[in-house]
Amino acid sequence: MSSFPLPFWFRALALWALPLAALGQSAEEIVARADQVRNPEFPFRFNLALTEYVAGKPVGQNALAIYSKKDPATRQFRNLVLYEQPPADAGKAVLLDGRAFWFYDPASKSSVRISPQQRLIGQAAVGDVLTVSLAVDYVARLSSTETIQDAARHPRSCWHLDLQAADDLSTYAHVEYWVEQGTYHPVKAKFYSDSGRLLKILYYRAFEDWLGGTRPTEAVILDSVDSSRVTTAKSSGHRPANIPENWFQREFLPRFQGE
Repeated sequence: MSSFPLPFWFRALALWALPLAALGQSAEEIVARADQVRNPEFPFRFNLALTEYVAGKPVGQNALAIYSKKDPATRQFRNLVLYEQPPADAGKAVLLDGRAFWFYDPASKSSVRISPQQRLIGQAAVGDVLTVSLAVDYVARLSSTETIQDAARHPRSCWHLDLQAADDLSTYAHVEYWVEQGTYHPVKAKFYSDSGRLLKILYYRAFEDWLGGTRPTEAVILDSVDSSRVTTAKSSGHRPANIPENWFQREFLPRFQGE
């Protein structure tokens, strides 16, 4: 059988149709690179302001201080959250020690186990505001490449990834995740329940230079049922922190005062 050279356009189309992994970029690598954009590798702390809006009007606010430190054994972050505002909640704390979430209330002087879906305010749950490694918590698969609109309605060329929970410690059973090609900036995520129901839609925005990288400083969380309900999470005051190992023990919560 005789052979003949393929036209250039055919060869280009065939190359485009190859799985991304064949071009040296796997779904796991994309998610890991996006994790590096979202958070630094070293221990750090930051402030987080949560605001719930209904029909564009603020109806509730929380202020938190969050301390994060990666566990080299698991590659997952451990987190401590200290409630600062409103005054009625000041002094409450949440610990994620890598295996469980614990909530401490100074009024009762007791700590109880909670789920990562525990609401903080509006659509923001405990698991939404903590520093996490999606590459560890989820098994990633590339769905497609597509252009979507970001929070400011600007077009972004993205990898569209499907994330399935690696175990029952993950906050959500299933996540759709859009990461911008080239920059690895996270752009958008959709979160689903165990039954497959869409729970919320999140957009990352307000990218700024902090702690060695260009990272998002704000997330906008949309109610999947009621479009008039929106929650924003704005971070600030990012800085490296010396976080002792004993802070990540349930027994330490009554003594936790932050820095």
